[in-house]
Amino acid sequence: MFFHLGPERAEISDASSALIATYKAVRIDPDAILAFLRHLRPDRKSFNRIRRYAPSSKTDAAARFIFLNKACWNGLYRVNSNGIFNVPFGWPKTDFLLDESNFLECSKQLHRRAISIRCQDFEEIAPRVVANDFIFLDPPYVTAHNMNGFVDWNESLFGWDDQIRLAKMAKTLVDLGANVLITNAAHADVKDLYTGFGQMEYERSSTLAANLRYRRRTSEAIFFGGPAYQTSKLRYLKQSRNRHARSEHRRG
Repeated sequence: MFFHLGPERAEISDASSALIATYKAVRIDPDAILAFLRHLRPDRKSFNRIRRYAPSSKTDAAARFIFLNKACWNGLYRVNSNGIFNVPFGWPKTDFLLDESNFLECSKQLHRRAISIRCQDFEEIAPRVVANDFIFLDPPYVTAHNMNGFVDWNESLFGWDDQIRLAKMAKTLVDLGANVLITNAAHADVKDLYTGFGQMEYERSSTLAANLRYRRRTSEAIFFGGPAYQTSKLRYLKQSRNRHARSEHRRG
């Protein structure tokens, strides 16, 4: 969302220290990361070597993070209780790792003076939110209901109590006059958390089965609230009424 919108002022935050460290390294020294990655290919031999590799610098750690994300199973970054990366090789269909020009553009966006990158719990953003801010919240999706094979891991990372905390904070931010957009699984219990929010639901193919034949359709939801969404909704309803009135006039 951040790279798509390209805002002049923003705060990026996540509880994953490895992800945040990668963002910071991409901002500071993208050329060093590219130099590390440029001659690598996402084959099994390289994957096993890089997985065992102990980085000696922040840029090497970021390059390792990016490579493992590209070469592992479904782009899943997961570590065990000892902090050791334990996702298997993903058998990528191509040797493509990243678009260097796009990577450098991402670094430029992150390097803007008014872009803050923080490793923190999501609730820590609340004191800095003011009216008309846009807040995008993309938590680990509820998985116990979807039975996607990673229930235990996901529940230890982001449990149901955290989902409740997130929804409560989202409502508080909307009450402050901020515009809030949240993504999650389209499950009845999740929808109940966002009563009063606008909701959209859509389906896509799950990516959690290695064999395409066993991938099911999964439902996801987008929840939104705030003055900008209310204005957009009113504008849409007004346009719909006008179209309906013109249609009735033509029939008459």
